[in-house]
Amino acid sequence: MSPAETCRCAEKKLYVPRPARISRAEQMTAKEKFFELQFVDGSDLGHQPGQFVEVSMFGYGEAPISISSSPTKKSSFDLCVRATGSLTNAMHMLPVGSMVGIRGPFGKGFNVNELKGKDVLFIGGGIGIVPLRSLINYVLDTREDFGKVTILYGAKSPAELLFADETKAWTANSSVDFRVTVDRGDADWKGHTGVITTLISELNPNPDTTWAVAVGPPIMFKFVLLSLRSKHFRDDHVIVSLERRMKCGVGKCGHCQINSLYVCQDGPVFNYAQIKDFPEAF
Repeated sequence: MSPAETCRCAEKKLYVPRPARISRAEQMTAKEKFFELQFVDGSDLGHQPGQFVEVSMFGYGEAPISISSSPTKKSSFDLCVRATGSLTNAMHMLPVGSMVGIRGPFGKGFNVNELKGKDVLFIGGGIGIVPLRSLINYVLDTREDFGKVTILYGAKSPAELLFADETKAWTANSSVDFRVTVDRGDADWKGHTGVITTLISELNPNPDTTWAVAVGPPIMFKFVLLSLRSKHFRDDHVIVSLERRMKCGVGKCGHCQINSLYVCQDGPVFNYAQIKDFPEAF
């Protein structure tokens, strides 16, 4: 393939939706639904953990959705979609076998090479576990490349916890320290109750060898960063993923701009040291 042909193929992925078929669909909570998709042409998505795609449906437009599967999973990819608007509500109604359009993958994902050999502390709040799952599963699939793995997961209530089967597997995995909490329990909840920072306070990580990866709602970052500082984490040992009003995915519409940065192109994954002086990022 000539350089010009390679460029045209790359541009096609960015600007022309590729048809993908829903091969599996599962309601996970009242708001979130899991989808497994496969491209009609049988190709791989070819993404990095932490990237996103633009999902399109005729009559509804398109929306950016985080990729939830690891690139080690071939021939299909996973999305977990929260019903919040016209397109996502319509997508929730689609049965298995339905077609959608996919552009991407877009954005800068997690630098897995930078994390190799390190201890990794995952901190996922609410729907932040969705993009974080991509990196978690990558690390677990290549477990020998990483040091100690700790996963902290928090949700508002037990009814909002996602990926129940996988979190059970994480609990049973002797090579992983998995801890989960909810802000408010119910009559059946026997686990930890409290905000996610209460889990951080229980840990004693080595700040020299541990990288923290945090994904969650903006309000979570403020308190997570304070907790990590109390554990003597350096700013450049903290990685965050932002989802700030992204729209087009290609840095043209300006919806996601933070000063000189575009979240859809320069992120959504950032080293905290890179954006710590941009308070509007959170």
